[in-house]
Amino acid sequence: MTAAGPASPWYGGFRIAVFALLACNTAYYLYAGTLSKGLDAAAWLVLLALFALETGFARHLRAPRAAVTVSAVRLVAAAGVCAAGIGYVIERNGLDAINTSLWITVVVLLELEVRRPQRIARHRRWFTAAAVTLYAGLALLVLAWAWRGEWLDAYDALLWLIAFATIEMDVLKMKRREAAA
Repeated sequence: MTAAGPASPWYGGFRIAVFALLACNTAYYLYAGTLSKGLDAAAWLVLLALFALETGFARHLRAPRAAVTVSAVRLVAAAGVCAAGIGYVIERNGLDAINTSLWITVVVLLELEVRRPQRIARHRRWFTAAAVTLYAGLALLVLAWAWRGEWLDAYDALLWLIAFATIEMDVLKMKRREAAA
């Protein structure tokens, strides 16, 4: 999974550690959390794995059969995220509902960055401003959970920020490689 990562020897281990910690969090939420929390964590873990695969092994996933499988898995995971978001609203869990909304928007931007790079290049300032705003909102949620004493939620949210930052770095590296080719 480190094919697109920086050349630093610790980067691959770092990514694996973050993913393993997120898998542990997901297992905890599936076991001890609400249905919405468990579904949310599992769906996002699948989406993170797909992004990691696509940024690290894009050429292998372009085969028609692999592309169809990835698209189907992405669709199921996205449905899970949306269902969890609806669950948060029904449960009146405002912070998690806002968090899900922000993350959905981040993923839309990432999808555009990966799939429509020319369009993003034409609107780089807008795209960068939108991404910074979204990540700042997510960082504020980490602080909100910490302020409320909800340490596991704060830790989990921070870990997701770190995970998606690594994906962003991989996307940037992938774009540089494509530009150089």
